Amino acid sequence: MPTPEATPVKLSQWDALILESLKSQESSADELLRRVQVGQLPVDESKFQFDYTRLTELASEDLAVFEQAVRHGYQIKYNTLRGIASWILVVFGQEAELQLEPGHEAVVATLTAEQHQRLTAVLSYGWAVRGERAATPEASSTYVIEPLTRSNSVNSVMP
Repeated sequence: MPTPEATPVKLSQWDALILESLKSQESSADELLRRVQVGQLPVDESKFQFDYTRLTELASEDLAVFEQAVRHGYQIKYNTLRGIASWILVVFGQEAELQLEPGHEAVVATLTAEQHQRLTAVLSYGWAVRGERAATPEASSTYVIEPLTRSNSVNSVMP
């Protein structure tokens, strides 16, 4: 039987953003799960105006799957450029640069090795991440996240 980490739960990009926003406000996975189940949720004052009751709906649909997403992570079903930039902002508190020139669309972000690993784990199929890993765990490097094409498939992020 595969481990939870081997078969990540798939979440919509919006559900992942809502979950990450609430995770940033909670001290533990247990507390987050408890608050979601009883509906004791804050009002989001961020620019996103997340409605955390969506997480209560997800938990009521399949608590085991929701708990797996909270405790072991998830993969996003389908990413967009702006969604990736928003995820980086919500999770890492960092404004990523959007490059929107037709044919050269990308998100550019400066990440630590740990942040890079976390981002690549959640990206949906169809995205490539280019950049050299930081020399030390504390150091950061600039990465370009772009739609997967034949020319960049060597560095692709696969599920």
